This record gives sequence, structure tokens and C-alpha cells, in this order.
Amino acid sequence: MSLLHQIALTNLKNIGATLSKTIVAYFGDAERVFAGNEQRLKKVPGIGEKTVAQLNFTEALHKAETELKFIEKHGVDVLLYTDPRYPKRLKNCHDAPLLLYSKGNTNLNTQHVISIVGTRNATDYGRQLCKQLIEELQQYNVLIVSGLALGIDVAAHKECLRLNVPTIGVLGHGHDRLYPSQNRQVAEKMLEQGGILTEYPSGTRPDREKFPARNRIVAGMADATIVVEASIKGGALITAEIANSYNRDVFAFPGRLGDEFSEGCNFLIRNNKAALISCMADVAFSLGWEKNGSTKPKRQLAIPIDVPDDERLILNILQEHKTLAIDELTIKTNMPMSQLAMALLNMEMQGYITSLPGKVYRLG
Repeated sequence: MSLLHQIALTNLKNIGATLSKTIVAYFGDAERVFAGNEQRLKKVPGIGEKTVAQLNFTEALHKAETELKFIEKHGVDVLLYTDPRYPKRLKNCHDAPLLLYSKGNTNLNTQHVISIVGTRNATDYGRQLCKQLIEELQQYNVLIVSGLALGIDVAAHKECLRLNVPTIGVLGHGHDRLYPSQNRQVAEKMLEQGGILTEYPSGTRPDREKFPARNRIVAGMADATIVVEASIKGGALITAEIANSYNRDVFAFPGRLGDEFSEGCNFLIRNNKAALISCMADVAFSLGWEKNGSTKPKRQLAIPIDVPDDERLILNILQEHKTLAIDELTIKTNMPMSQLAMALLNMEMQGYITSLPGKVYRLG
């Protein structure tokens, strides 16, 4: 497909990531979208006459021509969502970008990928957790993704550089600048030991609304997201929520009650939005990882023939989900709480399921 037209498609007004992929699928390639067939465009699901009337084809192509010159001059690689180098985990997310602008030298589809996020106001406690976490992570041949922001993000990137762990920073703006500028030296070193990604073309400013969108890439690229330290409001909790919406694992380090920058982690744990961890071993166990990049084969649960019907129903439901809270199980099984609690206790005694903090259950 024409790179010029792929880039131009991302410059069309009112056409977001999801709709742009729908358009390409409908037309077969991006170049045909710009061939002037407006009647056919109106038939694309999600597009109406008003949207088509506002499409700025000429302007979009002009911007794409400017961007092509920029990426050629500055060595930027463009990863279309059809490119095998495009992050496969992110590609599975419904709102994944049509393309990514990439600089660096790492494989975005390594066997293990973890996102690390947290507050911009990292404390000594948070930085020490980052150090401990990444020292343990280097034993698992892992790629670390974060947002190159101040605080926990840059602390994670720095530890990766110190320990020679590949790391990716996801930006909320184009490659023609770096925000915050204090992290420029770190970003330059990351190009030799990982890289920098963005969905935004050059000239895109780091406006506030760009960062929540950036967070979906941080969450979508990874097998799991780890929240190191976070306040009750902020980007880290947004990233955790997005990861949950993608059905990805979320973990959080607990903090002392009353500490402002532990409130977010404690909130996630208390509300079953993140599993409590104290070290990387907790994460590796939950994900079935072993050291040196190997993966432990997942044991298939053999359900005995004589399992009662209510327990069989619970097992079948848990096989479809990694973990479920007891409230969710009540809804999905349509059992009275007393009956469900008794069945869960019996299954736990038999070793069929494991009880996690917060009345959350999983197989095995």
C-alpha cells in the first residue's frame, strides 16, 4: 500500500484510529480512498454524508508529503498495522493506531513485554521499587514499555539503560520534539537500546488530551501493566483502566495508608482492578513465566466426571476468564451467594481453583 496515502489517511478530519482501519478494509488499500469516490465512502460503516463532506483530501495529502520528507531526513520508520513488525499485542486492540512512527533498534514483538507506569512525583520508595523490579525483570528477557514522562516512567527507563534491558518510550507528540525536555538524553540513549514510538506525525504538540490516547499504546503493547506508585488521579490509573479493558493483567505495589502517591495503587488493589505484588516473582508466577525467557506450559485442567453441576459451571466460566471476582461469578452463574460460596470453598479444597486477595478466583 502507498505509504503517502496511509499517512494521509491519518490526517483526515473526524477519522480516528478505528474508523481508518475500517475504511482501508472496505476499500482494500488507502490509495483508493483518495480516488474521489465519495458515494462509496458514504457506504462505509460509521461514515455519513456530513463526515464525507468535511473530509480534507488535498490538505491531508499535502501534510503527508511533508511528513514523508521529515521521516526520510530523520530516519523515522513507519509501521503500518499490516506490517509484521507492528506490535502484535497492540494490533489486537480495537482502537490500535493505523500506523506508528518508530525510532530505535528493538523487536516490538519479543516474547515478554511489560509496561511500567506511575506518578510524575516519584518518591524514594517508588524509585527503589523501580530499581528492584527491573533488576529482577532482566532475568526474563523482557521488553519494558513506559511513557518517558517524569517520575516513575523515566526512572524505569533509566534502570533499563543501566542494566542493559531493552526499553520503549511512547510519546504523546511527534518526533520533532521531546516532552519533557529534561528526558532528552535518556531518550537518545534509548535509541541504542530500545526505541521511541508515537502515533503522531511531526509538528504535533504535546497537548493534554494526547496523553490519555498515548496511554492506550503503553497498555496495549504489553502482556501486563505494573503500577509502581500513583496518586488517586493521573495517567497511571488511566493506563491501568485501559489495560483492564483490553483484558490484560494489571499489578500494583501496595503503599502505606495515607501516602498520597500510594493511594492510586491501594485503590486499584482494593477494587480488584490490580493484583497486589511485592516483587517480580509474583508477576512471573501469574503470567506463567520462567527465567531466561522460557514460558511454562499451561496446565490443562482435567475436570473429573463426577464434579457436581454447579462446580462444573464455575470451572467452565473460569476457563474463559483469567480471574473473576465473586460478585462477577454470582452474575455469570446465576447462583445464590450461599451456594456459590460453598461450591468455591469445596473447589479450593480440591485444588481446582485458587483464591486471590479481594475474593478473586482463578483456575489451579
